[in-house]
Amino acid sequence: MTIIILIAVIGGMLSGYFIVPENIANNMEIVSTIALNLLILSVGIDVGSNKETIKDLKKAGPKILLIPFSIILGSFLGGAITSFLYDLPIKSGLSIASGFGWYSLSGVMLTNLDSAHIGTIAFLTNIFRELIAVMLIPIIAAKLNHYTAIAPAGATSMDTTLPLISEVTSPDITVISFLNGVVLSSLVPIFISFFYTF
Repeated sequence: MTIIILIAVIGGMLSGYFIVPENIANNMEIVSTIALNLLILSVGIDVGSNKETIKDLKKAGPKILLIPFSIILGSFLGGAITSFLYDLPIKSGLSIASGFGWYSLSGVMLTNLDSAHIGTIAFLTNIFRELIAVMLIPIIAAKLNHYTAIAPAGATSMDTTLPLISEVTSPDITVISFLNGVVLSSLVPIFISFFYTF
C-alpha cells in the first residue's frame, strides 16, 4: 500500500508538471471535492455497518476514550511546536496535526481550506506518520505495553495498521485499536474545519 501511495504521488507530480494542461490542473479542486465527499461517505458507511462497534464500546467503558484523548493532546502539542519552529500560522500547524495519520482526507481538506502548499505538507506529514507507526508499533508493543502501541497509528488504527496491531498485541487490544481509529477518524474533519473557522 505504501509503495502504491508513493508511486501515485510521484506520478501525479510528474503528470502535473509535464503532461496535464494548466487549465485542467487549475480545476482539480472540483475532482478533489467530489473525491473527499465520497471518502467521508464511505467511512460513515463502514463505521455504521459494523454492528458490534457500539457493543464493544460499552464493554470497554469510558476509560477507552483516554487513548484517543491522549493521542489528540500529543498531536496538537506536536502541531503547535512545529508551527512555531517553522513559522507557520498556528491554525495550519494544528490543522495538519488534526489529520491523525489520515493523509488522503487531511491533504484534500487543507488544500481546499488553505492552499496546495499546506495540503501537501498535511499529506506528507500524515503519510510519514503511518510509515513511522508501521516501524514503531512492534517495538513499542514489545518494549512498553500493548495499549501504547496504538498511539503511533492514530486514525489508521482502525484500518491500515490494524492487522499489525492485531499481530503484535492481543484480541482485546485489537478491539480497542479499532474503536480508537473510529473516534479519531470521526474527529479529523471536525478538527480541521474548526481550526480554520476559529
